[in-house]
Amino acid sequence: MMNADMDAVEAENQVELEEKTRLINQVLELQHTLEDLSARVDAVKEENLKLKSENQVLGQYIENLMSASSVFQTTDTKSKRKFSVTPLTDSISNRGQLKRN
Repeated sequence: MMNADMDAVEAENQVELEEKTRLINQVLELQHTLEDLSARVDAVKEENLKLKSENQVLGQYIENLMSASSVFQTTDTKSKRKFSVTPLTDSISNRGQLKRN
């Protein structure tokens, strides 16, 4: 009977060892997944900062273009002359020119 008890204890220890090994492997896999996700988050943050910077540059460029263009200049409300952009249905040669109302 003593031999059977030792075999049962050994089998139980083997099952526990396999379970511990499985859990350790699962923890290691989760750690690697977390490291990968963390690296991806850092990369996305970096890309986001880069895109924000590019958007600021483009916004400033567009603002400068608009301020340099007479089409986007504010009209003087005290003046009796008002200007408007010609409709898109006008001929190509007249497109974008201002006409007096």
